[in-house]
Amino acid sequence: MDMHAEPKQTRHATIVSGPPIRQLFRDVIADRMPGCRPPQAVMLFGSEIDPCWDDQSFLADFYNEILHQDTCQPATADGLALVAALAVDERIPARQRFQAVDLLFSAATVTERHLAETWPVAPQHADPDSEARARSAVQAHVPHLLTRWSAECPAVRLALAGLAVVFPTDRTLPALTPRLRTFTHQHPQGTGIGDYVRFVLVLAAQDDDRTLAATEKLTDAYWTGTARGVPTRIRALHLLSQMLTKVGTGLTRAPAGQ
Repeated sequence: MDMHAEPKQTRHATIVSGPPIRQLFRDVIADRMPGCRPPQAVMLFGSEIDPCWDDQSFLADFYNEILHQDTCQPATADGLALVAALAVDERIPARQRFQAVDLLFSAATVTERHLAETWPVAPQHADPDSEARARSAVQAHVPHLLTRWSAECPAVRLALAGLAVVFPTDRTLPALTPRLRTFTHQHPQGTGIGDYVRFVLVLAAQDDDRTLAATEKLTDAYWTGTARGVPTRIRALHLLSQMLTKVGTGLTRAPAGQ
């Protein structure tokens, strides 16, 4: 018998602490946010554990607690601080860092994406004040997120590129072309990543005519469209969200640990 072997975790201990990803998230947030935490942190530190939770079901519940059914609520902006902290920590696997940045993108674009789908009527469950606060919360985290570009894996860089065009600045937009050059060389037009990267670069150019032409071309080929009366930027962000989701699906299907 190996006296130095780690003791096996009992089922009771597993239920008490929850699935491994919850334990990891809890450790990261404890280190990065040792003081007052947003209310959604109870999902990590509370004593009530769903015995049916595995990593995937916990993640779905945790993210839904922050961005509930893809809608912003008064507490959403505060909860996004948890997501941003997870997105920049090296202990979090690349797949979950991508998901964290993707959730930040989703929170920042709720208004545009939902309006694109219901135009010209306002979205039924819109909460303009909460959406504005969530957008501002994401914007505050973007500079720190983008400074991690060189340290990030390719998948997370793709999500960061999406955030960069949601919050364009004179500094970030010119940087996108050289930063995405490898992707354009490795992923031709007509592939999911290739089309996504090229569309990001079109948005970075901030030319409405080019953006509209690219949006209509890509929509006709692959994606769920919007009414032609929808303003160009709103249509473009609606499309970019669909494309980023496809990139994320490819990452999810990759072998664990990548």
